[in-house]
Parts: sequence; structure tokens; C-alpha cells
Amino acid sequence: MYYPLMLKVNGEPCLIVGGGAVALQKARALRKAGADVTAVSPDFTPAFRRLAVRRLKRRFRTSDVAGRILVIAATDSPEVNRAVSAACRKRNIPVNVVDVPELCSFIVPSILRRGPVLVAVSTGGQSPSLAKALRRRLEAVLPASLGRTALRIGAARRRILRALPRSAARTRLLKGLVR
Repeated sequence: MYYPLMLKVNGEPCLIVGGGAVALQKARALRKAGADVTAVSPDFTPAFRRLAVRRLKRRFRTSDVAGRILVIAATDSPEVNRAVSAACRKRNIPVNVVDVPELCSFIVPSILRRGPVLVAVSTGGQSPSLAKALRRRLEAVLPASLGRTALRIGAARRRILRALPRSAARTRLLKGLVR
């Protein structure tokens, strides 16, 4: 079983081990969340050059994980993936080894983002393709304007919290914003 949470990575040091298409996808997602990303790999796909990440063109070293709040291994090498997982576990750093759940301390759900609204779908690692299919169904149902709606409700919520003291009436008003 997994415990779901949203991790604030904005400005935080994260590491991607790997330089291929999957590593690129993970690096893009972390950058979108504002993370300070370093990627280490002997080779990088050309698209990595267009991404604002620090690239270390060499093999992984266990010391690469030091000071990171999160590490993702996305390599084709089982040996490297095991080394990344072991280095992170030794230092209590959350680690995800793509498609190898037994080496992970966390898994990454399929994500639907509408502005500040983030919907995460997970099958606990049992079927990533099912999680993606469910996310696609939600994408079809949830309007593109949902993010703007959340921003408007958030602004109204802040105004209400500033203007009214704690009370049952304030609670009812806040709950009514969504209706």
C-alpha cells in the first residue's frame, strides 16, 4: 500500500539518473513543478538540451544523490538502477526506479493537471496502463476551465478568510463557494 501525498519540489534539488526518453519525461515533469533538476547519464537524448536542467555527462556515482530531496532512476541498466536505489535508501532519500516497484520508495501516478488542480490516478503500481486510461477518461470529463475556476474560488476564499471571523456562517460560506 502507498500513502498519497503532494510533494513541494519548487526550487528543491532533484536528481534524474538516465538520459533517454523516459528520463526526459520525468525531468520535464519535475521542471514543470519548479524543481531544480540535475540529470546524470553517459549520453542524453538531444531534446535534453532544450530543457533547463543541469546535465552531468558521465556515469552515476553514489555521491550524486547527496543533498537531493527526490531521485528518479530511468536507465536501461538493472545494475545502475539497483545502485541508485541502494544509495538513496542508505540516505533516506525518496527514490523511484521507473518500472521496478521493488526498488522504489515511491511511485509516480498518472497526472491530470488543470492549472492548480492536480488529479493523480494510481493503481499502486499494478497497472500503469489502467491508471493512464482512467486519467484520459477524466481528461474528457473535466473542463479545461477548471484551473481558472479554482483560481477564482481561491481568491474568493482568501477574501472571506480575511474579512470574516471563524464561525459556522463563514464555514457555510466557504463550502458554498464550490456550488
